Amino acid sequence: MSIKDFMREREKLNKLVFKYGGLNIKRFFNLDSKVYESNALPKKIKELMGLVASIVLRCDDCINYHLLRCYEENVSDGELEEAIAIALIVGGSITIPHIRRVFNNWDTLKKERVQIR
Repeated sequence: MSIKDFMREREKLNKLVFKYGGLNIKRFFNLDSKVYESNALPKKIKELMGLVASIVLRCDDCINYHLLRCYEENVSDGELEEAIAIALIVGGSITIPHIRRVFNNWDTLKKERVQIR
């Protein structure tokens, strides 16, 4: 799935979650948003941390979400590469297919100057 397809699909499915989801689901979504806000750590660092965790857990949706957020937070190529290197060390070679897609999607975001919002 392309990064643009992911963005469209995520938006569509989130609308359904908020249509049918009850208070507990909405609270979890709110907590998920709040934890990534700047505080002692800036958003940029938190999104890189989220990306690393997502790569290690091998969750493609989570990887794409955090990659988009890293793009929004103006993460540099060098910062992205260092974070991915940590994910590779922690997660091992099984993360390589996911890392390939990360770099492919990063390249697409940069080349096409994708507008997130």
